[in-house]
Amino acid sequence: MKVAIQMDPIGPIDINADSTFRIAEEAQARGHSLFYYLPDALAYEEGRITGRGRPLSVRRDVGNHADLGEMTHVDLADFDVVWLRQDPPFDMHYITTTHLLDRLSKTTLVVNDPFWVRNFPEKLLVLDFPELTPPTTIARDLATLKAFRERHGDIILKPLYGNGGAGIFKLGAEDRNLSSLHEMFTGFSREPLIAQKFLPAVSKGDKRIILVDGEAVGAINRVPAEGEVRSNMHVGGRPEKVALTDRDREICATIGPRLREKGQIFVGIDVIGDYLTEINVTSPTGLQELERFDNVNIAARIWEAIEARRA
Repeated sequence: MKVAIQMDPIGPIDINADSTFRIAEEAQARGHSLFYYLPDALAYEEGRITGRGRPLSVRRDVGNHADLGEMTHVDLADFDVVWLRQDPPFDMHYITTTHLLDRLSKTTLVVNDPFWVRNFPEKLLVLDFPELTPPTTIARDLATLKAFRERHGDIILKPLYGNGGAGIFKLGAEDRNLSSLHEMFTGFSREPLIAQKFLPAVSKGDKRIILVDGEAVGAINRVPAEGEVRSNMHVGGRPEKVALTDRDREICATIGPRLREKGQIFVGIDVIGDYLTEINVTSPTGLQELERFDNVNIAARIWEAIEARRA
């Protein structure tokens, strides 16, 4: 198949951790051709969805991991598969790319389906499953956030469309910084904040479970660094091998059919203790860590699901 990958610059990536690199590597091993372009190079041109980028080949050689061909202007409708793999933030630039890719004919498979990526933001889709999640509120109004903390004591406060652990704060029941944090966030953004009841189980790790076409294929545990609440690997969280629990499987069985129905082929969910906290559909990570811990080829499972849909 002809495969286009919309992603951030490929030069600086960590090839031993980057999930997009692993997806490209497996595609190449299966005989698919690769084309790479940046999100800024996506365009609508008089009825066509186009990109300016380069043919790509990859190798597992640190610092010499990508060969790029000549800059080429392509019609993305000529491709069998387009991967939407740039990292958040989930801002208007990101949302616009989903609108443009959504205009491709159904003869081109976009992964994950951009219509539902746009309508399934990480921290909002979980609201459809209140029985699986900790107490949560989404608000810009300070009085609402204060009332939530009064009901639940220790809380986590974070930007609604943040990513990578940036801007996450734990506020104790007596912490006096809520008003200041609210003032800071609302001073530079018009977006609401999300608050969740603090889950002490995070000290034992924040589990990243990967689902392929709605099926759980494994998990890694991300343990916060000493003195940290955040477990994201971007901010020092340590990945560990972990097995799926009965509760994990219950969560996945509940949300999996929805993800499969809406074309979300590669998804990473976050589970702390017994609670689902996020459903990541934009650019999930953790693929390579899971493959190493469990000695499995999850990238092949992803491509098998794509090839089945193309067939």
